[in-house]
Amino acid sequence: MAQAKSWVLMKHFDGFPKASDFGVKVEELPEPKDGEVLLEAVFLSVDPYIRLFSKMYMKEGDVMIGTQVAKVIQSKNSAFPVGSHVVSSCGWTTHSISDGKDLTPVMSDWPKDVSLSLALGAIGMPGLTALYGVEEVLDPKEGETLLVNAAAGAVGSVVGQIAKIKGCKVVGSAGSEAKVAFLKELGFDEAFNYKTVSSLEEALRKASPDGYDCFFENVGGHFSNVAFQQMKNFGRVAVCGSISIYNDSTPQIGIFPHMTINHKQLKIEGFQDTRWKHKDAESLKRLMAWCKQGKLQCREHITKGFENMPAAFMGMLKGDNIGKAIVAV
Repeated sequence: MAQAKSWVLMKHFDGFPKASDFGVKVEELPEPKDGEVLLEAVFLSVDPYIRLFSKMYMKEGDVMIGTQVAKVIQSKNSAFPVGSHVVSSCGWTTHSISDGKDLTPVMSDWPKDVSLSLALGAIGMPGLTALYGVEEVLDPKEGETLLVNAAAGAVGSVVGQIAKIKGCKVVGSAGSEAKVAFLKELGFDEAFNYKTVSSLEEALRKASPDGYDCFFENVGGHFSNVAFQQMKNFGRVAVCGSISIYNDSTPQIGIFPHMTINHKQLKIEGFQDTRWKHKDAESLKRLMAWCKQGKLQCREHITKGFENMPAAFMGMLKGDNIGKAIVAV
């Protein structure tokens, strides 16, 4: 029998998460039944959506939600042989048993020189989110200008690179000078540190005096209100997230941008990558091809040790990471 260690939600987050909100549970797992597999975590993902979904879908005592790359160490399911790797949504746990229905095999031709951790990042859900937000929602044309905030994160950094592949001018906003330097390395045309500029409005106008055709929105709050004012007529906005408000105990009350949206005839669309799940296999191959061709750089911020899951999660929410935040077991 395998012993599973899991991080559980001891107390719902009140504002920014605290170490005391998490606890460890240890349990003995039974032998897999026919059709089941025993999984061992290799890499685990910490993502902003976990903070939002924890209050929507979790109760105290539940195992923390999330995805991982796991190795099949025991199998009674021919579709998942021992030694194969899968992406699982079993959460923050070292070992788990699955009937295979919630598992996605890592692509069979995954290159040996590419870390499997990327299946949780640029060649996984964040990469798909970036790809579908750009292609399916924004549909930028060559020569158009695209703005992305939280641009040095797991999704934003891929958004900018895909937009460059498509011939766009790309402007990115991030929260440190190191992140701005990273965006310049990726080929962003303009990048600025929103924490140090004297005026967000002036920084956006300086980066693109003619305004923005497309806006990939990850932050919400004040940034949105300012960016909407600088959209071009018939501009498109893809609303992916709003990390600036995830930790608020009291909902923010902001400016109502409806007149701007109406006057500029903006198209604003929220989305989740699962809408295009039928395209995932082909899309992952495209992302991998760009990675191998050097068109898509995949930066990771790796924390070692399952015991550091809460610290990695809180660090990601504070913006400590450049690129995808990953925990290596």
